[in-house]
Amino acid sequence: MVRAGGAPAGSGYADQRHYVVPTSLADLRGPVSGVVTLDRRLDWSGDATYHLDDPGDLQVMYQTVLNQAATVADLRQWLDGDTLRRLWPDLWLPARLRALWQARFPELAAPPRALAG
Repeated sequence: MVRAGGAPAGSGYADQRHYVVPTSLADLRGPVSGVVTLDRRLDWSGDATYHLDDPGDLQVMYQTVLNQAATVADLRQWLDGDTLRRLWPDLWLPARLRALWQARFPELAAPPRALAG
């Protein structure tokens, strides 16, 4: 199969990009509040400081770490499993990254449970 532009399927950057996925969400025990500054190798934007009590900062920090983590240790250091579960539906992530995580953790793909009424 050839993609638009003449490149074979699987040869694009999005198809080759390596993403890290842990074996368990319970292993993710990163900070859940306060101010954190990500390592430069994860966030080279010039302002790698995030206020985790601010919902927007929290979401951007999770998106950044998920996209840039090179090791499971990166994920363990910066992400919290319960927080990730809560944020997951609203995170802007590459389709392949989302698919890899949801293949390992089907509960992330499940629609939210209806509120008891």
